[in-house]
Amino acid sequence: MGVPCLLFCGVSLALPLFVRAVECKDSSVKNEIISVDHPFAFNCTYPPLTSEQVNITWYKPSSKIPVSRNTQSRIHQDESWILFLPMTWADAGIYQCVIKNINSCHRIHVNLTAFRKYWCGTSRNVLPNLSDEYLQTLHFGKDDSLMCHLNFPKSCVLDLIKWYKDCKEIKEERFNTVGMKLFVKNVSAEDRGKYACQARLTHGGKEHTVLNSISVDVTEKIEYGDRIPKITYPRNNSIEVELGSTLIVDCNITDVRENTNLRCWKVNNTLVDLYYRESKRIREGYESCVPFEQYNRYTVNITFLQVKMEDYGRHFVCHAGVSAAYIVLKLPVPDSRAYLIGGFIALTGVAVSVMCIYNVFKIDIVLWYRSTFRSTGAIDDGKLYDAYVLYPKPQSGSQRQEVDMMVLKILPEVLERQCGYKLFIFGRDELPGQAVASVIDENIKLCRRLIIIIVPESLSFGLLKNMSEEQITVYNALIQDGMKVILIELEKIKDYTDMPESIKYIRQKHGAIRWSGDFTEESQSAKTKFWKKVRFHMPPTRYPPSFCSPAADACPVTIQCIRGRSTRGSLPRDG
Repeated sequence: MGVPCLLFCGVSLALPLFVRAVECKDSSVKNEIISVDHPFAFNCTYPPLTSEQVNITWYKPSSKIPVSRNTQSRIHQDESWILFLPMTWADAGIYQCVIKNINSCHRIHVNLTAFRKYWCGTSRNVLPNLSDEYLQTLHFGKDDSLMCHLNFPKSCVLDLIKWYKDCKEIKEERFNTVGMKLFVKNVSAEDRGKYACQARLTHGGKEHTVLNSISVDVTEKIEYGDRIPKITYPRNNSIEVELGSTLIVDCNITDVRENTNLRCWKVNNTLVDLYYRESKRIREGYESCVPFEQYNRYTVNITFLQVKMEDYGRHFVCHAGVSAAYIVLKLPVPDSRAYLIGGFIALTGVAVSVMCIYNVFKIDIVLWYRSTFRSTGAIDDGKLYDAYVLYPKPQSGSQRQEVDMMVLKILPEVLERQCGYKLFIFGRDELPGQAVASVIDENIKLCRRLIIIIVPESLSFGLLKNMSEEQITVYNALIQDGMKVILIELEKIKDYTDMPESIKYIRQKHGAIRWSGDFTEESQSAKTKFWKKVRFHMPPTRYPPSFCSPAADACPVTIQCIRGRSTRGSLPRDG
């Protein structure tokens, strides 16, 4: 029984020590606003704890994973420092630094906010308070100096220091760089403004560029006799913030060291922590202090975990003694360029879609339009016929029979009887005894279109080479009248080399319509694909008033005699 008792007593004594060792106390919250693509380092210190032998471990946001200690990693722990080489947008978050020794454990939270810094430019996304911008003062008429605050661990080598004022490198003899300081001789009022010190940072064989912004004021003597705190930010301004986003705003206060003024955030004359004590959606952060020679610079922030509509337009006021300044949240102004680009893309898409649909269904659309919106009355252009038909006279019996079938039967059946067009077909419509040249010359001028039918055999007997009728017809159509030509291939013609130049020109300019049907009744319908193409190239037809209804599929046919022959005139047409 003696041994168990000793074990129990040992465990009882050790357990409180173990529990006390693992319990960590939240010591402070630090807020840092870091520019992306720039190196950044933060040293985890908690006096007097870090003056002893302690174990310091950095942890990634929202996890228990320690930060890597590999010096080749972009983010790694270097002794008590956490080092970012460089900072990126994805690195933003709350990091934890745990400091342990034998008797205690403290945890420091560091809230890193990433933003894009434009030191020599402007952007509405730039936060008003930069974490690496320092306020320094030069004294008028004296020799004074500015300090470049670039804080990095010993493993980082800083050299090649350059100083800039208002984005221009300083090269005047009054300025002299020694180490991290810029010495200024005989300070004048012109020396106030925006300064920056730039250095080359070398770590692990890699080089980076670091920049420290400094706002410099020139005074003869710092006057704080009235002991009134000065709030440098906010300045009764508004902040654009997206609905539902997280926002942290710092209140920067300059005050005399001896002052004990209360520094806090209020809304509706109530402390923020009390006003939102139930939801804790908006709360005041910890206060930090940076001591200077004759004054202190205090920073106390307010954190919006989630911005809601009720927050817009409300005054959130930072108080420092009798001084006060507020911020007002407002919705960002919509970027009109995005709407313009989107609208342009949408209109372009619609236009392209309409053009594609029109190119695919162009023929059906035009024919539908003609049949739906029928024109009435005669066309006052002096023309009597809708088309002049020019066709070869093949020598072989079978091909000649097909040409005659097409010209003398099918063309009149479809274009004249079904569609109501008037055709002049040589060999059918001329009066007996008329000279060929006079018939062609007279009637070609009375036609609106020229239909040329060709077959492969046209190559062998030389279409338009020895036939005066064809030559006169094509000449009048192309040269004198500028008539539109409809070229129809009864069979597939692969080679136009031996064709006359006029036919080649027509083929190149207007294309050709190939007859893909046979000589059955099914191919003699005006609604087939071939005849739709022919009708598309024919002129729009006109109808006498109240001749037939647009909804009718067929209209009665009237017969009238023209120039001593029976001709179909003013027929109902489907367009």
